[in-house]
Amino acid sequence: MQGNENAADYTRKYVPQGRWRDTWEVFKSNFFKLILLNIFVLITFVPGIVLVFFRNSYVAGLSTEYYFNRSVLFTAPPSGYVTGLAERLVLSADVLFYSLLIVAGFIASVGISGAVYCIRKMLLTRGEFNIKNFFHGIKVGYFNTVLPLTLFLLFLYGVFVVGDWMHLTIATGGNGAAAITAYVFIIIATVLAGLYLAWLFAVGVSYHVKMKFLFKNSFVFLIGMPIQTIFMAGFCLIPVWFFMMGGFWQIISYVLFVFIGFSFMLLCWMSYAQWAFDAYITPNVKAEKEAARAKKSEKELAEEAADEAKQQALELLAAGKSELIAHPIMPIAEEVAVQPLGVTFTRASLSKAHESRQKLGSDISAYERAHENDEVYVQYNKMFAEREKALTEPQGKKSKRSKKISADNLLRGN
Repeated sequence: MQGNENAADYTRKYVPQGRWRDTWEVFKSNFFKLILLNIFVLITFVPGIVLVFFRNSYVAGLSTEYYFNRSVLFTAPPSGYVTGLAERLVLSADVLFYSLLIVAGFIASVGISGAVYCIRKMLLTRGEFNIKNFFHGIKVGYFNTVLPLTLFLLFLYGVFVVGDWMHLTIATGGNGAAAITAYVFIIIATVLAGLYLAWLFAVGVSYHVKMKFLFKNSFVFLIGMPIQTIFMAGFCLIPVWFFMMGGFWQIISYVLFVFIGFSFMLLCWMSYAQWAFDAYITPNVKAEKEAARAKKSEKELAEEAADEAKQQALELLAAGKSELIAHPIMPIAEEVAVQPLGVTFTRASLSKAHESRQKLGSDISAYERAHENDEVYVQYNKMFAEREKALTEPQGKKSKRSKKISADNLLRGN
């Protein structure tokens, strides 16, 4: 995985403040961008939402027509007709509608793949975003999104069907223990598969790896950090928990899903996944720099080379300028400027030494003021000032007669 990051149109920036603090900064400073991405994802979820709505309407409509409806005044319904009828109707409805929900997942993967690429780019570049990133994310990440999502929906389909079969078995007097055991096992399998597929999704949209390494490395991350994965999965699903609580909390979940719910879940999970990647995978810095240079035009590369040459010239200029020549320095006097203290001394000796230091400082300042306009210092400083100005001023403001200053002729005379 090292050096194979899925970052075709950007170069990652390292986070000096830590992954979680930087994620919070990205969330605060890009809140409206996340809302926009959430709307894009919500649009692709519309077919699945419509299927669930029609499934519920279909089941509710059947309950008003058959014998198990209390409002129907049958004094003596046919013997054995009502037993398990409701469970059979629900089972048949779920087999039909939830199988179509798997197909709707192909459409939902479009929005998820585009949004997760944008969110991952914002995390790695500290907020860079444009609409083109969304469509580029669909192009490079759709397969690695639709694969885990379809597998998860298959497990979820099994949960619904086995659950309906369990209720039908209990209602008709069958082996309820076996049905309940099967239902418990399918729920456990779905939870474990969901955690694994979440890693499969994170690895797939983050790195270019072969299929066998994709499945292998996703499993390694799952078993390597099981507690952290369970905790973060639960944290990411906060909008789902609100929905399952019902009542007022369900209304809050609707608001979250409309505005920020999907983006929140993707942001939290991809931030956690990137934290794991940073902890266990050393980024190939050289490859990232070469990839960044490959994306730049010849003009941008030329400007970058010119900036590097200017910076090098400025450093050489600063190193070549001598402080001994640039400023007046008072000659060393023959007599001792500051009387040294002996092995034994008195307060009067300390006071005399302090006064001599102050006098020496005043003499140095007076000498600099008296000689700062001498020709040798003025010409020397003027030479370096002109060269520094030639290096720092914009290209368009240079005169036609200005001499090009390079590292070769930097310290030469005009």
